[in-house]
Order: sequence, then structure tokens, then C-alpha cells
Amino acid sequence: MRPPSGAGVPTAPSRPWRARPTPLLVAALVAAIPPLVAGAETAPPWAGLEDVHLDIIPRTAEERARVGAVTAPPKDFAAPWPYEENPGGAQTVRARGTADAFSQPAANLTFRQELDFKVGNGMFRRVWVSAPASTIASDGLGPLYNARSCQRCHLKDGRGHPPEGPEDDAVSMFLRISIPAPIPDEGDLAAMEHYIAGTHATAPDPVYGTQLQDFSLPGHAAEYRLDLRHEEIEVPLSGGEMAVLRRPAYAAADPGYGPLHPDAMLSPRVAPQMIGMGLLEAIPAADILAWADPEDGDGDGISGIPQIVWSDVHDRPMLGRFGHKAGNPTVLEQTASAFAGDIGISNPVYPAGSGDCTDRQIACIAALDGGDAEQGGVEIDAVGLDLVAFYSRTLAVPARRDVADRQVLRGREVFFATGCTSCHRPTYVTHRLAGDDPASFQLIWPYTDLLLHDMGEGLADNRPEGRADGREWRTAPLWGVGLTETVSGHSYFLHDGRARSLLEAVLWHGGEAQAARDAVVEMAPEDRAALIRYLESL
Repeated sequence: MRPPSGAGVPTAPSRPWRARPTPLLVAALVAAIPPLVAGAETAPPWAGLEDVHLDIIPRTAEERARVGAVTAPPKDFAAPWPYEENPGGAQTVRARGTADAFSQPAANLTFRQELDFKVGNGMFRRVWVSAPASTIASDGLGPLYNARSCQRCHLKDGRGHPPEGPEDDAVSMFLRISIPAPIPDEGDLAAMEHYIAGTHATAPDPVYGTQLQDFSLPGHAAEYRLDLRHEEIEVPLSGGEMAVLRRPAYAAADPGYGPLHPDAMLSPRVAPQMIGMGLLEAIPAADILAWADPEDGDGDGISGIPQIVWSDVHDRPMLGRFGHKAGNPTVLEQTASAFAGDIGISNPVYPAGSGDCTDRQIACIAALDGGDAEQGGVEIDAVGLDLVAFYSRTLAVPARRDVADRQVLRGREVFFATGCTSCHRPTYVTHRLAGDDPASFQLIWPYTDLLLHDMGEGLADNRPEGRADGREWRTAPLWGVGLTETVSGHSYFLHDGRARSLLEAVLWHGGEAQAARDAVVEMAPEDRAALIRYLESL
């Protein structure tokens, strides 16, 4: 089956921003999704989740059968599989050997959508300045921030990296921060309104908020300086080979507003690559949830759970898909939260002109912002935010390379036989969508189940986020991973960039992935080399 090509997403929002539901709608939501509300008796807690962010055309029985056939586990490993070379379906573009490999528009955009893509790209690259300024369309930076543009963190739409020494900054990396909080009392209806069953209760640091900003405008102190140190660990491999891993240690040095809370929990975050986000957003939630196995009912040692988050745009619980712990449900909300937290730019979803500043950061709260009354008092309006989200949704996935290479084929067989696909699920078919949406009904190969998995103590940040505990992370998509060095000039992987190669990334796997990791350590060196060669072809 070759899924039909689609076209694009309208840039205008389909519903009012942060619209509050009527009492009748609230009653309907409660009736529709009782397992998501605290105190509900029905299980599992993700029953009733809907893809309300999409305009879906239900699949016919014939389409469901075709989807089941094309996504069934393969049996023949001797040759490339149909359409495998096009991981983004009709959105796939030719793989380029330059730093622009991740910056191409999806191949199936209409002329109008290409224009929207280019305008969104310009806004993604826009360098923001402090307010007030003569360039009123670009003022509102900070006062505290991690970067002055989206592009500064996601350079060439690729991966960020940890600082490589004392002379290097941490512009594409920051620390999330939170403190433990009590689970809301069931008698406190206001506190329970947005509580989702299974959520680990946390709260922002009372002084530093939800993330630490290491840059500031003149007259304001930066919140911290990232202090990063590494300890090297040797890992013996079969065949007499040896790998050396880096164990990082992070600290928030030089705090600008007094000591952090004594119970502050810190977690490093490196900016992820941007490709294929609209396709991930268009995967049916039901197809993702079908792989959830919290009690490991099949006994394979893999027990992925869904992240469930409250959507401020749709005002209901939704499946988390984006971020290292799947903390955002849609590309739009991921974009809005990055504008607010990373750059300090207010928007219709997060309208505070002071960004992530807290009430205890008095000068930050009192500073002038760039909010424009003509665009609702925010620094980027709904149209601009939607254009940036559209750009992010439609960044194309590059075509696979060397799919017929003998070593690559052997590596693919090793990848499947080792159990890597238990979490890195190869294929999906996206929803059939109304209009000319370019993500509509595409066979894609992202290699992720988008679920949360226990990755072991070695990768633990010991900071819960939503339903993810301190050892759980969302399975990272693998498409494009082999072009990381081409695009970003480095080969650093994992949520904090500690792994300097794909092999190091594999060797950091633990928890549910411990058996697969140990198999890689013990397998014949030629099979291990083939596995890495396969990953490099993705």
C-alpha cells in the first residue's frame, strides 16, 4: 500500500484560544473521559483519550485492514521492505549531505503551504530584542531567557549539545526545576479540576519557577550558570573491544536570586531535532495506547505507559507526545511553552509578559514587556504562533540511505532480533485528515512508541514530570539519527547529550532496556558494528 499524499494544515486556529467550556460541555467531558479524573473507578486511566487537535475522517473497515497489513511485523530480512526508504511517507525529501538536511519543507506541501512554511521559518529564526524597541514586532525578550530565538537552540533544526568546555555556552541546554508537592486533597475541587490520575505531584520552585534561565537583560541577574562535569566509565565489550562512557554531574552554580529550594529537583534538557513532528502528532492515539503495558502483561520485560497531560488549548486531558518526557500534547503547545519558557515571549497560550519569572523576582515582573494591544496584549499573536507551529510540523524527514547495503540489512535484522522494536516501534499509518493536511494517511517509520519507559538508574534524573517518574523517559524517535553529525556538527545523544556516539547511547540503556543493552555488549563484534551501521542509515 502506498498511502496517498496529502497537503497542508490551515494556519488559522480552528478554535478560540483557551476557550473555556460551557457547563454542559464540562458535563459531557466528564462523562466521556471518567478514567482521567482523579477518583474515577474505571481503568485504565487513559481510556477515552481523543485526538481533538485533528480533523479526523474515520477509517473504513477496508482501510483498517490495509493499515494492519502494512504495519505487521516483517518476516523477510534479506532485502529492503516496500517504502522503507521513505520514512516520512509522501513528506520524505532527498537526503542532503549538508547542514540543511533537517531544514527542508515536506515534499507534499501545496504552493500556499510552502509560503506559510517560509514565513514560519523566518519567525523561527527571528532574533528577539528587549522592549521597548523600534522593531515592535520583535521586542519582548526575557527579561530572563535561555536563547534569543528558536533557531539558537535548534540550530539548523537539529540537536543541541551540552557545553564542550569552559569557553562554550549552554545555549541549547538548560535545567528544568521543580519541587515535590502533595497530591491534591479530593475535597479541594479547585485543586482537583486538572489533576490526572497517576500524576506525580510537583510544583515550581517558589523563586526560580519551572526552568532555569542563564541569560538576562541588562539590569537583571541571570538565574544561574550551568556547571557540568564528567566522570569516565569503561565498559568491556565482546571481542576484546572497550567503550568509554561519560557520567555527567550537573549543578546550578552562581544562583542569581538566592539559594534554590532545599528540595529542588533538577533535570538537564538538550534541544531535540525537529523533523517529522507533524507526522508524530497525526498518529492515532489509539495506535499508541494499544502498546501500553503498565503491568507487563505479556511478560517481555517492557511496560510502557502513556503520558497524559492537561491541554490548556483544548481544556481537557490529552496524550503527551512531545518533549523528553512527553510533557506536551501538540506541536502548538510545545511551541507556545518554548516561547514562554526559553525566550520569555508571551503568547495566547502563555500570556504572562514576564515569561517564567515568579512573584519573588520583583524586578522581572515589573519590567516592560513587548505586548501589543493590537494583538491581544501578547508578544507573538495567534497567527504568528500558528505559523511557527506549522513550520515545525512540516519539517521533512530525509530519505533513508543505503537501504540495500548488506551490512545495513544485517544490522536491521539484529535490531529486530535484539528486541529494540519493543520500544522503538518502526511503523504507523497516520490519521486520514480532512482538507489538504500534509500529514494525512501516511505510512511512516519513526521508530518510537511515544510511551514512557523506565530507563534505569544510570539515566535517571530523579525528577518526576506528569505521570513519568524520575527513571522514565519517552522513547525518542530514531528517524534522521544518522544525519546528526552532518546537521549539528556533533554526535551527542540522549536527553542530556552525554552519549558521544550511537553505541554509547545504546550502552546507557537500562531498566526495561537492560536485556537488549546486555545483548549488544555480548553479541559478536561484527553484529554490533552492523547494528550501528543500520542506525546510521536511519
